[in-house]
Amino acid sequence: MPNWLPHLAPHLAIAPILLPLLAGALMIPLDDQRARLRAGLGLLSALGLVAIAATLVAQAGGAGAAPVFVYRLGNWPALFGIVLVVDRLAALLLLLTALLGLAALVFSLVRWQRMGAHFHALFQFQLMGLNGAFLTGDLFNLFVFFEVLLAASYGLALHGSGVARVKAGLHYIAINLAASLLFLIGVSMIYGVAGTLNMADLAARIPTLPAADRPLLEAGAAILGMAFLAKAAMWPLGFWLTPAYAAASPPAAAIFSMMSKVGFYAVLRLSLLLFGPMAGDSAGFGNTWLFIGGLATLGFGAVSVLATQDLARLAGASVLISSGTLLAAAGAGQAAVTAGALYYLASSALAIGAFFLLVELLERGRELGADVLAVTLEAFGDGPDEDEEETEVGIGIPATMAVLGACFLCCALLLAGLPPLSGFIAKFAMLDGILNPAGLGRGGAGAAGGAAVTPAGWALLAALVLSGLATVLAMTRAGIRSLWAEAGRGTPRVGVVEIAPVLLLLGLCLGMTAAAGPVLRYMQDTATALYQPQPYVRAVTGARP
Repeated sequence: MPNWLPHLAPHLAIAPILLPLLAGALMIPLDDQRARLRAGLGLLSALGLVAIAATLVAQAGGAGAAPVFVYRLGNWPALFGIVLVVDRLAALLLLLTALLGLAALVFSLVRWQRMGAHFHALFQFQLMGLNGAFLTGDLFNLFVFFEVLLAASYGLALHGSGVARVKAGLHYIAINLAASLLFLIGVSMIYGVAGTLNMADLAARIPTLPAADRPLLEAGAAILGMAFLAKAAMWPLGFWLTPAYAAASPPAAAIFSMMSKVGFYAVLRLSLLLFGPMAGDSAGFGNTWLFIGGLATLGFGAVSVLATQDLARLAGASVLISSGTLLAAAGAGQAAVTAGALYYLASSALAIGAFFLLVELLERGRELGADVLAVTLEAFGDGPDEDEEETEVGIGIPATMAVLGACFLCCALLLAGLPPLSGFIAKFAMLDGILNPAGLGRGGAGAAGGAAVTPAGWALLAALVLSGLATVLAMTRAGIRSLWAEAGRGTPRVGVVEIAPVLLLLGLCLGMTAAAGPVLRYMQDTATALYQPQPYVRAVTGARP
């Protein structure tokens, strides 16, 4: 081993922020004549992020490893300076972001990088903001990284052309600016009461707050929660998501699917860290509303997937179902359910990212508005015009329609939660936690042994089953119309560079299925650590130069 590697290892925590920042900064002055250099820098950065994130996952989840790694910027004491914190949850989300980023970036190389200016730089800054949000240990820097990822996403949402993209992008910008304002108001109220924004320090101070200050603290937390839930697309705050994601370019939409996970991450982290069992009178604050909002989002997402006739909007509606599932599972307040939800988060993030990329390949060679015309054909017997020519893109791969059909089938099984893939294992793990509310059975912070299933548990079970049924119906209908029953459909030309990212993401889902035991154990350890935050608090507050 080289002598410099042991000295570099402690700095891996900041590498997921610095690497895309430097890559994006180097890309900005490069003109279109150096497009290959920009693409090469982007690929090197994405591959580096995957390697770094995989190393952090191994460190955070390895046998005998410390549960929390704290990185102090400038070597300042943790309660005075900026800290980055790597635990199992942060490492997991860093790895998911890196894998989705790599797949989306490779997919964009054929043509999407040329649809507008500074695509690669915006993409790197998007990755930087996502990674920073998962790593930061204080609320102020969480706001900073939120704004970085949102600023980059504004450019990616508008990347390209078209009235629909500009209209949806402007709505997206307006909603997120309003959410950022709520974020600032909530953070200001919390700081005014507690005198700190370090999350671990807040967790230590909240139990000791005077009763007179507690309503103001909870009001600030509620406003802050609204900002997070708007980004997580909870009903009725998530009406913007489906049109914005459907209108965005496929690579942008694929990485956008992680942005809703940022909102969920912030809600999960802060609710269990600040308002967990040790929070005194504020313990469990907001859990009931979080659970109700999650169920409402699940219902809204189920109606949305049944109502849409457009594949891109179907993918956006699938994000709503994913967000609703995660929020309701977090609101259930059981470590076993949360462990299943984390497995579901990983599976659904990869599957939805693959679906966004696959949609563009399936839409090639189709009549403009083919989904609407399919309804017209059913109702009035009027089909599409078969005489129009298509513009073919890419180098054809053998058995194109068979490959696309197999990929679509995998996406349908994953999103609906049907066996034998990881989507089914995720939902089964959540249902097992609901029906056996005694915790993880391994010291997890669940309910008391022998506890009966609550009405809320039955409601979540029903919502999971019904949303899965709605997804089955919607995906079956979309598959029949896109791959089987459409008249005059030509075979699209799909390049290897374009289908490879889809196969990569779906292959990772297959890998999660084959290695379900180790992956679920990692998720169970992660959930246990979240419900027992004392080691996190001690690691951060005890960190000294």
